[in-house]
Amino acid sequence: MLAPAPLLAALHGGAAFSWTHGEAHPSVLAGCGLLLAAYLAGIGPLRRRYALGDAVGPGRVACFLLGLLTMLLALNGPIHDLSDNFLFSAHMVQHLLLMLIMPPLLLLGTPGWLLRPLLRPAAVMRALRLATRPLAAFAIYNVVFIAWHLPRFYNAALEHHDLHIVQHLMFMAAAVLMWWPVVTPLPELGRLAGPLQMLYLFAFGVPMSIVSALITLSERVLYPFYERAPRVFALSALDDQQLGGLIMWVPGGLIFWVAITVVFFRWARGEEQEEAQQRLMLAAASH
Repeated sequence: MLAPAPLLAALHGGAAFSWTHGEAHPSVLAGCGLLLAAYLAGIGPLRRRYALGDAVGPGRVACFLLGLLTMLLALNGPIHDLSDNFLFSAHMVQHLLLMLIMPPLLLLGTPGWLLRPLLRPAAVMRALRLATRPLAAFAIYNVVFIAWHLPRFYNAALEHHDLHIVQHLMFMAAAVLMWWPVVTPLPELGRLAGPLQMLYLFAFGVPMSIVSALITLSERVLYPFYERAPRVFALSALDDQQLGGLIMWVPGGLIFWVAITVVFFRWARGEEQEEAQQRLMLAAASH
């Protein structure tokens, strides 16, 4: 039997959803603010004072700022309110932003020389080197992803705010490790060759497709928290769950295919440049 509507509203953060009165979380704002301040100081006055590395171009800075903005949008305001109180499908949008959009943007925006001082302790470097190996990153990401989507753990995170924070932190950390072999800012930690990057990204889409298919095709509601939530947008709990599974399945898979396409053209351009250099060297040698 469902609880009375006023009790449900109290349990789920309010009687109605609003696009214009989304909650802002001080901890998220403070964390993003500190990251931004550290980044700007590192690429600006600290870089010049300690000769840390070359100047950072506007494209790289834009990637980092877009990554931070993605985090802010995902963890504050309407997306966060819908995710935490009303819709499983909105939660899937939030997770895609935190795992498939934000991490590669932050990595693309961070110059390697900015990270090296943090990795000087040998133990830290060894741990990162181990965790960012392709097989290790694959295992860590998928164990975290699959485990947190099991109904018992997923519902527990929704019902306990501190545990929900832990879930999001684990998602983001695992996603950074997952993207590292493709967009690593530190060449000394190794980057996969172009064809292996494409195979690696394709492999990552397989477990996510299986989980999303199981959620989409389920004929019962897997997450009771959302079954008890106030209904919005005329979506039943099962319709909402199926929509969430499709969001994970189709747009989530599409992100991997876009990344594979980018890697392919980057690799093909590199091959063409290498062939052109070889032809120039042969021509010079023949004279």
